[in-house]
Amino acid sequence: MQPTYLFFNKGTILIKSDAKVPYSTWDDRVRAFRAQGLYYGEIVEFLNKSDLSTVKDTVQDLPPYPDLMKCRTVTMRGYQKRALGAWDKAGRRGVIVLPTGAGKTVIAMKAIELVNLPAVVIVPTLDLLEQWRKRVQEELGIEVGVYGGGENSVKAVTICTYESAYIRAGELGNRFSLLIFDEVHHLPGESFRQIAEMFTAPYRMGLTATYEREDMLHLELPRLIGGVVYRLKPEDLAGRYLSAFRLEKVNVELTQEEKAEYEKNYSVFTQYLEENRIWLNSPIAFRRFIMRSSRDPLARQALLARNRAMSVAFNSEAKLDKLEEILHSNPDDRVLIFTQHNDLVYRISRRFLLPFITHTTGKEERFEVLKGFREGSYRAIVTSKVLDEGIDVPEASLGVIVSGTGSSREFIQRLGRLLRKSEGKGQARLIELVSRETSETRTSSRRTRNRKHDRGQREERRKAGRLEVRDEFGKDKEDFYDEGEEVVVA
Repeated sequence: MQPTYLFFNKGTILIKSDAKVPYSTWDDRVRAFRAQGLYYGEIVEFLNKSDLSTVKDTVQDLPPYPDLMKCRTVTMRGYQKRALGAWDKAGRRGVIVLPTGAGKTVIAMKAIELVNLPAVVIVPTLDLLEQWRKRVQEELGIEVGVYGGGENSVKAVTICTYESAYIRAGELGNRFSLLIFDEVHHLPGESFRQIAEMFTAPYRMGLTATYEREDMLHLELPRLIGGVVYRLKPEDLAGRYLSAFRLEKVNVELTQEEKAEYEKNYSVFTQYLEENRIWLNSPIAFRRFIMRSSRDPLARQALLARNRAMSVAFNSEAKLDKLEEILHSNPDDRVLIFTQHNDLVYRISRRFLLPFITHTTGKEERFEVLKGFREGSYRAIVTSKVLDEGIDVPEASLGVIVSGTGSSREFIQRLGRLLRKSEGKGQARLIELVSRETSETRTSSRRTRNRKHDRGQREERRKAGRLEVRDEFGKDKEDFYDEGEEVVVA
């Protein structure tokens, strides 16, 4: 029997063998079987057990690596040890779900030490790339490879952005044995999932504070890197390892003019749904409605009217008055102010003379704003979504959500900005400002619902396409879904 040859080819494995191996299909162009890089470990295991023939494996091309078992200065907390142990027991594959500030990076560093083979850490932002680079260099005392931000170098430990890993998967896919995804909830997206599919690393770890996705694509993660092996909620660590926290909801009244404008526009939206017997009972149904608006002028008018109504609720004058009251009554707190859109960021910044950070803020300016916040030069920052994840702001003790979507992930990420403990920091608070008698009340309920209901039951309801909400017609229903986000209409 001829030897079996394994080659890496642009994110796939070519298998020249007399017998078909699992996870592969015949590619007549190269006269060989082909499989995704994801299944490299399973293929090797199958061949080693089958005794079909001698295996000539040239798939992995690992960079030179020193002994990585140097992370001795890091002391792990009990729950971190349990999380790493659960991942190790699961075959060194799986996702660890811990709140922001719980030390997921520590666990990843110890995983690199445990595996002691070349590792790549995939991160969503350049800010996180720099944070990881600094941490690895400090703890392991080695030069770190970087892919992203104009740098392209492979080392024993390499930090790479999701974008770069996606673009370069064909050339990087066989260079590492351990694959770590920070903020792993980004991975199941249609493009980014190809990173996991094209890399051959047999050992895989995902880290996140927000595992579930509204589009249910997190159900792809067990296939890509393994399922959840360990999970804790903020409440599990509050007080001892994280700041104790309190959630508050403040309802505000629209002005008479705002209320009339809201009702006029929102009734156009709901009337269209009633007349056309459209029930928005899931994210998919809502996206179908958006697609319908591209070919139905009346649906487009309804969607635009909904956007105008949401804008009134999000940007009400009463919210700014309440925000002013909160800032005056909490002079000693470091405050993060969150909004849904940049227009409101700029409006708040002008009214209260506060620094802001948005996606358009340059790297140097953002650094200076965060530095001023840490040093106490600024007691408050206003932002849209830039600080939702990936930015370390341990000094923040009070958060104010002026507007946001119904995403529970967004809510948890914003709460996470407040939970890191620091000396002298008391109880953290997250305050939601909600316009009364508008659809924003439902949006607020949706983003906090996961904290009040069993996750498993909610998962089953989502699979069945049902969500428990109260619609705008005053009747209890389980068939109206609205993310609460303004939709861009062409």
